[in-house]
Amino acid sequence: MATTRSAHTAWEGNLLEGSGKVSFDSSEVGQYPVTWAARSQEPHGRTSPEEMIAAAHSSCYSMALSHGLSQAGTPPTKLVTQAEVTFQPGEGITGIHLTVEGEVPGLDEGAFLKAAEDAKVNCPVSQALTGTTITLTAKLAD
Repeated sequence: MATTRSAHTAWEGNLLEGSGKVSFDSSEVGQYPVTWAARSQEPHGRTSPEEMIAAAHSSCYSMALSHGLSQAGTPPTKLVTQAEVTFQPGEGITGIHLTVEGEVPGLDEGAFLKAAEDAKVNCPVSQALTGTTITLTAKLAD
């Protein structure tokens, strides 16, 4: 069964001085302010498209890795994934770096790295972002 999720943004003013609010319509988790300055400089309590992509990518990747590990008979106890989306004004998104640390009983580092790379390729958000270089750092928790 296919699902559709939606959000909308109400923007006022020009790019450099204007501002908007992005609303998460499907989940109704709230509205968040967005500005060009938050995108190209410091966020100062506002979000950006790149931060929303990072949130989508880190959660999708965690789900994909959890599924892959579980399918292989080694379900994770915990996965912590960070996604860093780099934006360069005038160029756009120039790269995404995923960092994951996992607690996976009975799994060695090599098998974890293989599963982590597989999840990077097969995560639906990674697949949607194939025009961007996606790198990965993965390790098991100490």
